[in-house]
Amino acid sequence: MLNRQLLAPESIVVVGASNNTTKPGGKILKNLIEHEYKGRLYAYNSNDTNIQGIKTYNTLAELPDTDLAILAIPARSCPEIIEILATTKNVRAFIVIAGGFSETGKEGEILEKRMAEIVNRTGGCLIGPNCIGVLTPEYAGVFTTPIPPLKADGCDFVSGSGATAVFIIESAIPKGLHFSRVITVGNSAQVGIEEVLEYWDNHSEEESASRVKLIYVESISNPDKFLYHSRSLVNKGFRLAAIKAGSSSAGSRAAMSHTGAMASSDSAVEALFRKAGIVRCYGREELTTVAGILMIKKLEGKNMAIITHAGGPAVMLTDAIEAGGLNIPQIADSEAKERLKQNLFPGSSVENPIDFLATGTADQLGEIIDACENDFKNIDGMAVIFGSPGLTSVKDVYKVLDQKMKSCKKPIFPILPSVLNVKKDLAYFLSHGNINFPDEVLLGRALTRVYRTPAPSDQNIILDGVDVPQIRRIIESCESGQLPPDKIHALFSAASIPMVKEIVAVSVEEALEAAHEIGFPVVMKVVGPIHKTDVGGVSLNIRSDESIRLEFKRMINIPETHAILIAAQAEGTELFLGAKYEPKFGHIILCGIGGIFVEVLKDVTSGLSPLSYDEALSMIRNLKAYPMIKGFRGKPGVSRKKFAEIIVRLSSMLRFATEIKEMDINPLIGRGDQLIAVDARITIEKH
Repeated sequence: MLNRQLLAPESIVVVGASNNTTKPGGKILKNLIEHEYKGRLYAYNSNDTNIQGIKTYNTLAELPDTDLAILAIPARSCPEIIEILATTKNVRAFIVIAGGFSETGKEGEILEKRMAEIVNRTGGCLIGPNCIGVLTPEYAGVFTTPIPPLKADGCDFVSGSGATAVFIIESAIPKGLHFSRVITVGNSAQVGIEEVLEYWDNHSEEESASRVKLIYVESISNPDKFLYHSRSLVNKGFRLAAIKAGSSSAGSRAAMSHTGAMASSDSAVEALFRKAGIVRCYGREELTTVAGILMIKKLEGKNMAIITHAGGPAVMLTDAIEAGGLNIPQIADSEAKERLKQNLFPGSSVENPIDFLATGTADQLGEIIDACENDFKNIDGMAVIFGSPGLTSVKDVYKVLDQKMKSCKKPIFPILPSVLNVKKDLAYFLSHGNINFPDEVLLGRALTRVYRTPAPSDQNIILDGVDVPQIRRIIESCESGQLPPDKIHALFSAASIPMVKEIVAVSVEEALEAAHEIGFPVVMKVVGPIHKTDVGGVSLNIRSDESIRLEFKRMINIPETHAILIAAQAEGTELFLGAKYEPKFGHIILCGIGGIFVEVLKDVTSGLSPLSYDEALSMIRNLKAYPMIKGFRGKPGVSRKKFAEIIVRLSSMLRFATEIKEMDINPLIGRGDQLIAVDARITIEKH
């Protein structure tokens, strides 16, 4: 686990140190020297006696006791060296750079497990193997460049990939983004992403200077632990952003159900991140842009002012911001607008965007920012676009911007696209600890992504209307496979999920009797085929005995059909609910607009069981078809409250029925406060 010897070592030995700085052992030592490691620095190499001017040892027996060992040697030699250092030199932190471990096969996995066993037995910390190392304000323990500015109040960053960490750092530095610590966990033989989150959470008071935490993860081995500590960190006021790379397809199961076609482990990650309050990103530029936003004062609202001296970027930023749900409102205070206009050149616009022309000055920029800060009450934050064609210096503008960013209570997001024309002026601006967002569209999209990320969800399971003992009795009475209609009805009744009245018929006479008991009009559906509509196995609005007879004779001959379901006809908006069990994560819940187009449109949102009411409402609101649910053009809508209640009950039911591997409710018919499940399919697996 992370310890003082790793994060702030008083002594470091580079095992495999070299005078050749094109080798990892040479470059690590060079980085440590050039970035002025203040502790005792040693080199170990069995051949060389003087490596880069650092005290060099040819045998481990001569080496003094040391806090941290960075191993840049072949994989096969690492366990033996670790054993000696841990047991005879009191080394309690190890960074193993080499590859050739579990990523290469069984033999490498054995070496990796042996290293972890030694370090665990001696109470130490192991980073890697197969990583680039660790960066902290105390030392630069990596074999790569560039080394970003390292400050206590910078971002903390943990990455499962060393190479990706380098590329993210390269994206961050030109924006002015600073780091506190960078930890690359590689194969995570002992310390993985979850353990780093745990350390940050358990040492949150010590971590208070670094309020922003960045994550690059390719595999989440313990989702519960990941969720627990990340949610705890966000609830403590830290701000987290992450990339989860590598999403799996549903593979052959996609054809089994609507849910199987749309749910994947990536859906589970998406839901996990929302549950924790993590801003999810999909690329390096997006992650570092989001990180810059999180480092600036928080936007407390959704109304942005765009201040610009160039029309095109302002239009593109407006489009990006409004597409994501933030507002560019008209300035409401006419008197304040008029006062501001008097201080600008003729032709300037004090609408929003506020355009003070290509000839605008630093003083005018200051006047506009002051008006947005103090006079325009319907403005929550500002984006300032100011570049240069390279004719004159704009340092005076950037100086005003720097001062205003530090003094204003409302956040200011600088968009300074002239990274070459006024390179020195931009360097001045960044040297004062500021962030730059050179691409206005990327900033706009990132701002909306941060804005739409919900707060962490409630941890409690809501059991109102959910009879857990009855659910367990029903599940225990079932065999593996698709559940028959009577079992589905029983489960839904136990979870207080309303379902349309249905009767299974195996003869024309039974079908007629069922139709009269239910009352016309009725719906007839085949029992057996998975996709009923595809095989002509659904007949709606049946209103007579003759139609019952004709449709029964036709439908019973459809391949794989063994019975016909007679159900009451329901009318309203067709909705969809689904669930799929994802190993390690639990059930992914999907909701969307239902009917035959659910797979075509794929307008679904996901959540991770168990869900809170706020999570369920957020899933509903984030649907593209949300206006249909609210009701439009005179058509009645669906109660969002009732829809959310059903989503929550379904998620709570599934929490206690992990044998359910897939389920669809399609359609769930909604009309006002009345929601009723019309068709459902549930598959369970028992071991």
